[in-house]
Amino acid sequence: MEPMKPMAPIEPMKPMPEGETWWPADLGQPSTSGSQNAMRYAFFPEKHRLLVEKDGNLTAYDTGDHHISGVSQQQSQGQDLAFTSQNGTVGLDELKWVGSDVHKSG
Repeated sequence: MEPMKPMAPIEPMKPMPEGETWWPADLGQPSTSGSQNAMRYAFFPEKHRLLVEKDGNLTAYDTGDHHISGVSQQQSQGQDLAFTSQNGTVGLDELKWVGSDVHKSG
């Protein structure tokens, strides 16, 4: 039986890479973001923008005075999206549409 070889030094853990951003860089970092089923969203309070990507289509909304903190899908109503704000629940149809096919920059 051969003697055991000394253990090699353990390499320190490296931080996990940040997830790839899917929104334009000029919006900065969202205060909240998430995904559910085939949809993801990100809210940028300083820009008053909510981005929603659904089935590969990215759409931007002006949130006005709403500060988005969460999302739900209304299953009984054709899976319409509803967002939680300090004013209660707000639907996408209550927000001003500002563009589709928003492109990620840099």
